[in-house]
Amino acid sequence: MAKYRVVIVIPALNEASTIAGVVDAVRKYGAPILVDDGSTDNTAELAQKFGAHIIVHEKNIGYDAALNSGFKKAVEMGAQIIITVDADGQHEPSLIQKFINAIDLGADVVVGIRSYRQRFAEHLFAWYTRLRFGLTDPLCGMKAYRADIYKAQGYFDSYGSIGTELTIFAAKKGYRIDQIKFDLRERRGVSRFGKAFNANCKIIRAILLSIFKLR
Repeated sequence: MAKYRVVIVIPALNEASTIAGVVDAVRKYGAPILVDDGSTDNTAELAQKFGAHIIVHEKNIGYDAALNSGFKKAVEMGAQIIITVDADGQHEPSLIQKFINAIDLGADVVVGIRSYRQRFAEHLFAWYTRLRFGLTDPLCGMKAYRADIYKAQGYFDSYGSIGTELTIFAAKKGYRIDQIKFDLRERRGVSRFGKAFNANCKIIRAILLSIFKLR
């Protein structure tokens, strides 16, 4: 299998309206992996047409499970740097180079800081991680990791952390974490967090499990 220094993992569920543009834009920075988590539209077909490696979950098993699949594949492809990007087009692709540069300058993990957060529970999670670890926006979907961090833990997620467990693991172990502010684009379609009440419940659950796991 070909070796790729930078691999970009894109979890997606029914993102046919945006995925082609996202894949086309990010592939100049690394090899894109599209993890289609049970889509009922043509998300996977469009992503493949624009050059993504494809992983398909026959049914929807969740955001963290999609990232688990993507990270495993990225390591199989020889990635040294693994970057996560949302499929909805909210992340400016040119930011990827800044994340790569930060890793090259010594960071082990790079976490994006969005220009705004929509939900009460997101602010609560950010308050907890900022107080405990200095992490301003743990739920931002745009992050970069040295592959060695993933290998050290052995998985991306084990409890439905909404994409935060590996970052918190790195913080707990004293790895260097850089943070990059950026303006969040307007989203098209349904958020990966789901509707407001369910989203807040999921995030609060993730906070509580994070606290329990870190005892």
